Amino acid sequence: MNKKVKFLIPAYDINMGGIILKQALPTNNVEKVDPFLLLHHGSFKFRKNGSALHQGIGPHPHRGFSPVTFVIDGEVHHRDSWGNSQIAKKGEVQWINAGAGIIHSERPSQKLVDENAKQEIVQLWINIPARKKMLPPKYQYLSGDKIPVFLSEDKSIQNKLIAGSYAGLRGKIATESELLIIWGSALLDGIQQFTIEEGFNCMLYLIRGELKISAYGVVEKESLVVFEEGGNEIGITLKAETQFLLLCGKAINEKIVQQGPYVMNSTTEIMEAMRDYQMGKMGILIEE
Repeated sequence: MNKKVKFLIPAYDINMGGIILKQALPTNNVEKVDPFLLLHHGSFKFRKNGSALHQGIGPHPHRGFSPVTFVIDGEVHHRDSWGNSQIAKKGEVQWINAGAGIIHSERPSQKLVDENAKQEIVQLWINIPARKKMLPPKYQYLSGDKIPVFLSEDKSIQNKLIAGSYAGLRGKIATESELLIIWGSALLDGIQQFTIEEGFNCMLYLIRGELKISAYGVVEKESLVVFEEGGNEIGITLKAETQFLLLCGKAINEKIVQQGPYVMNSTTEIMEAMRDYQMGKMGILIEE
């Protein structure tokens, strides 16, 4: 039985500290789709002949959730207060479990700046259960050659399994709750039918191209489809060059309090996060 569409959310422009990007979640009508808290889609150009170290997103803290970055185009240079420094390229993923606290930056690579190339990313925030919010942070980099891939039955759609299990494959990312995340791209016009585990909340974000959902209709690019709970099938028809993210997860069902870069379970814990950051307990990031 096909899952029914509950909401169709066109991503809208927001100004995040002078950076213009598109936000599909949260909205006034849809605060979250448990465990998913936020979805941003940004496309950026940088000052040619400038230093990459002074462009992009500078050091900032996180606690209590997983910020995940999908590199749609270009390169992202991640650095953090736990000593990680990694350039993620087009088609790759960086996954942070912020845990008890981490400070990180997301800059363009110097190569990207020198070539005056574009950076395009989708960033997803995923809640983690209360019992895991204060675990040590962890950074995971998923290179293109390490991502399990399966094709649609008609061989027209390539699906990269980022997290969870599907089609006899297991994603390489260690997650803090039960998730299924698939990054699909159409090589040709084609059809794909996904079978989703019972009890998973599901969304589909159309990055680019043209897509039609069975028993619903056409979805335009830069739109988020939120499905109802019932049913376990999602059927899509794609045009060539289309890219999408299928985002499914078992609800955590816990009260959350979110303020800026912190996602906890009470206001007291938010205040503690702010204090710990100010006291340097989330580490120090010196960018080099």
